[in-house]
Amino acid sequence: MFRVTGHHEGNGRGETRRPRRAAYGLLIADDHEIAREGLRAVLEGEEDFEVVGEARDGREALRLCRALGPDLVLMDVRMPGMDGLEATRAIKREFSEVSVVMVTMHEDAEYLLEAIRAGASGYVLKEASAGRVVEVVRRTLCGEMPLDEGLAARLLKRLASEEEPDPGPHPPLERLTDEELEVLRLLARGYTNPQIARELLFSVSTVKARVRSVISKLGVSDRTQAAVCALELGLATSGIEDRERGRA
Repeated sequence: MFRVTGHHEGNGRGETRRPRRAAYGLLIADDHEIAREGLRAVLEGEEDFEVVGEARDGREALRLCRALGPDLVLMDVRMPGMDGLEATRAIKREFSEVSVVMVTMHEDAEYLLEAIRAGASGYVLKEASAGRVVEVVRRTLCGEMPLDEGLAARLLKRLASEEEPDPGPHPPLERLTDEELEVLRLLARGYTNPQIARELLFSVSTVKARVRSVISKLGVSDRTQAAVCALELGLATSGIEDRERGRA
């Protein structure tokens, strides 16, 4: 569990009293107060993070998203009433630009797969170090958190078993350049920015610019959801399973 190193005064409704000062606003959703306090202490040690609110369940998380407009939500998986999955779906329906990171006790691949399909950008374990929590949040906010290759392979298999990819035109994809489509295919295979740069013979800075453009043109919040879009459209049907077999 995250260790508490300080106290932050609130207004009793999960909202902060002090004015926003940080570049990124974060919302914590967890039904356990000690978990919320621990996450707040970890995150507010960063100069460019500010926890703008805390929610005790999914419904409150949705309400606070409407009221506070956070950039990212740290969402507990299991909460009473509206759980983390349902809350993630509801938030992403209304606020596609908001990133959601699931906070979980265990790496349950099937549950995490459902979370990614619901709109989550990724996950962090409750037992993770403070440094790991900060890394996941920062990389997600900066569009640099890659889709886990194992989850990508599972998602591809799940989609293949459900229905055939839509072969028709897809308006958001029509706005992508050929280079951006190549970047999107590699995102869907779980490639990092340096790996994409090596594959396409680009500089890392060029890859970052292409990724930002892809995210913007697709109207999604981050690279994980861009990758999910690519998988759902059948843009990365080759390469993922081969890489998974190579790692086995």
